[in-house]
Amino acid sequence: MSVTGLCLILFLTFHCCMNVVALFSGEAYNMICELLGANWYAVVATMGLALLALIHIVYAFILEVQNNRARGSERYAVTDKPEKVEWASQHMLALGVIILLGLFLHLFNFWYNMMFAELFPAIHYDPAPADGFGKIVNTFGNPVYAVLYVIWICAIWFHLSHGFWSAMHTLGVSGKIWLKRWQVIGLIYVTLLMLGFLVVVLAFAFGCAPSLCCDGAAADCCQQAVDCCKDAAAACGK
Repeated sequence: MSVTGLCLILFLTFHCCMNVVALFSGEAYNMICELLGANWYAVVATMGLALLALIHIVYAFILEVQNNRARGSERYAVTDKPEKVEWASQHMLALGVIILLGLFLHLFNFWYNMMFAELFPAIHYDPAPADGFGKIVNTFGNPVYAVLYVIWICAIWFHLSHGFWSAMHTLGVSGKIWLKRWQVIGLIYVTLLMLGFLVVVLAFAFGCAPSLCCDGAAADCCQQAVDCCKDAAAACGK
């Protein structure tokens, strides 16, 4: 479970970097989408990710059932919350369910309307499957979706803030000294990672993403900036 969790964190890191591109250039983001698209390697990678996620989820439920059986009826006798135990640690399964529901929503909004649409082009999609930037604008521009994605990102943050260092501990790469270090490293890394996703959602939700200002005319914007600098320099020369 720790190995699959770390692999999924690596994927989220790649996904976040890809999403940040959309903040600055819709054309560049669509180029990445076209590169990935419905090519054989993208389909294989998607199947691999789906398998990792399935293993992670199934194993989580198995562990939960085993823990409940081990505690037996005594699990109902404890009413006080244990000290020094993170809130996320006590609610990992609930957070996992929220994340799973958010994943279904995300797959519908993007994977179904992009990769699936390219694999099975019989249905008309608007925007076009290759227009990933258009999907981001339409999805996050919807207030309901924006709020749901914010909730989803927060749930992932809670889940990963505990899961990161817990995975390191399970793999045996943390001792008395490194346990605290992994907790700090994990908290910082996961926070920055989720902030990346959150900024993208909020930037498009409030219409303040830089790519919305000059997307589709990036060259023109650069040329205008150059011309403006030339005019300013000429004015100073006079």
